[in-house]
Amino acid sequence: MARVIAISNQKGGVGKTTTAVNLASCLASSQRRVLLIDLDPQANAGSGLGIYPQNFDRNMYHVLIDDVSLADIILPTQIEHLMFAPAKQDLAGAELELVSAFAREHRLKEAVDRMRESFDFIIIDTPPTLGLVTVNALTAADSVLIPLQSEYYAMEGLSQLVKTTGLIKKRLNPKLEREGILLTMFDRRNNLSSQVEEEIRRHFPGEVFKAVIPRNVRLSEAPSHGQPAIVYDKASAGSQAYWEFSQELLARYFPIAESQNSSRRRRRPKDEQPSLS
Repeated sequence: MARVIAISNQKGGVGKTTTAVNLASCLASSQRRVLLIDLDPQANAGSGLGIYPQNFDRNMYHVLIDDVSLADIILPTQIEHLMFAPAKQDLAGAELELVSAFAREHRLKEAVDRMRESFDFIIIDTPPTLGLVTVNALTAADSVLIPLQSEYYAMEGLSQLVKTTGLIKKRLNPKLEREGILLTMFDRRNNLSSQVEEEIRRHFPGEVFKAVIPRNVRLSEAPSHGQPAIVYDKASAGSQAYWEFSQELLARYFPIAESQNSSRRRRRPKDEQPSLS
């Protein structure tokens, strides 16, 4: 049964879609069956995988509004084991149409539950708002992963997101957990980044991932080439950081397998790069 993880933060520009694309790609490269769902009307996750609107007709709008099955819209990607459920800009209209819809908060959950047995992980990229589309994602998810830019403005919105997820847990999804907080756009040359990290780790002990995603030019370039970072430049600092993050997450749910992988990695020559494919 798939672990369903919604990646959410109502503040834009914190690396949410970058995290969704690269986490899903790294998990798939670890031989796990992964479905990435794009619920953001900006549809940037698709371009990050080289999938554009001309490549498909139906999308997540039709799943939420017309009860189309996820199985009927998912597409293969350039990475083996990674499937993709795309979005278009018309998904923005779903916010209004869901207001009067029956069981409006559970539309995505019903679609996702039918796909759980086909995947190990289902990753949901949410819009940078806390509207009904995001509520659908949090209602369908087992947990919420919060990417947090390493600056104080980003910290201000964190309390509101924590409050919102608490309400979702109380009213709509009692099983919803916080998967954790991922620090993104981290600049070790900047004292502010280190101060933010210290503050977040103190306020959320045990909930902040050890892996930290740095500011990295190659991470920014990869989407313009229609590739996740591990395909575009797997040796870059950003790519390696997402790989480490994916292994940290993977060890929670497949600890024996990851322990064996770690043992094999220790036996490699020091100058040999770990394979990401």
